[in-house]
Amino acid sequence: MTDATLSQRKLGELEVSAQGLGCMGMSEFYGPGDDTESIATIHRALELGVTLLDTADMYGFGKNEELVGRAIADRREKVVLATKFGFVRDANDPAKRGVRGDPAYVWEAVDKSLARLGIDHIDLYYQHRVDPNVPIEETVGAMASLVEQGKVRYLGLSEAGPETIRRAHAVHPITAVQTEWSLWSRDIEDAVVPTCRELGIGLVPYSPLGRGFLTGKFKSKEDFEDGDFRRTTQPRMADGNLETNLKIVEALRALAAEKGVSAGQLALAWVQNQGEDVVPIPGTKRRKYLEENVAAAGMTLSAEDIAAIEKAVPAGAIAGTRYPEDALKLLSR
Repeated sequence: MTDATLSQRKLGELEVSAQGLGCMGMSEFYGPGDDTESIATIHRALELGVTLLDTADMYGFGKNEELVGRAIADRREKVVLATKFGFVRDANDPAKRGVRGDPAYVWEAVDKSLARLGIDHIDLYYQHRVDPNVPIEETVGAMASLVEQGKVRYLGLSEAGPETIRRAHAVHPITAVQTEWSLWSRDIEDAVVPTCRELGIGLVPYSPLGRGFLTGKFKSKEDFEDGDFRRTTQPRMADGNLETNLKIVEALRALAAEKGVSAGQLALAWVQNQGEDVVPIPGTKRRKYLEENVAAAGMTLSAEDIAAIEKAVPAGAIAGTRYPEDALKLLSR
């Protein structure tokens, strides 16, 4: 693939590449990692014009931030770096999740992230999940103080509902809302997307490839590596749901073949074409998949293309919830 600079888009006032890179899987959740290949993937992303790198303090219990920090140490000026705080984890029970959004935790978390990343400021700082026990005004007020101190440039929310977004934005401008959005997760289109557009907030879809399922590369749970959470905890890949969803992906594959692209590229192009305020962050830990994803950013879809894609993967047709029940409770709607 030739090195062609990606076009730029705006998340609020923050200019970034039209596609970012999700770094989570390099350190946890998607099977064993390879730091050397992961760093090479980040470097290749920057060569291809990707500027937005996305991580979080909870990925690999901080190891992902450390990895990203090493990767960008000699090229910080090329990166718009996004990280997140809010999840509280227990190393003795890695599956357990808690959420904190109190000011003391915000101030503690940002300093730890800065240290792990080896930088003096974070470009885009997200609250990873809204804390139901702390008014959003208090959390965003604490985040706003980080902007005043120069530790953070712009603020974001992840998986926040429309009313929460409005209340947060009234305290300090919210630059981006990160949430799952893909052909198999479209619930944000009813209220979250219109709210963000009314307020001038950018949208950052994570898992735009349906956790890789929309690539068509997986036929059974056994196709996932040991340690891959998709093998054990994903309702949409559970017996019964998996068979239904495979048929839908096959329809997408057939349509993609007609156009001479992969199913994953067509699914990603669909997200890319949802608006100039949309910057998806497909995750990968390998250069070959990165290059395939970046190529999709340059695909322009006609209204007829969009209609054909949505006919192949109808809204609401995917079987199963996008998270297990305990994780669904952490989503702010």
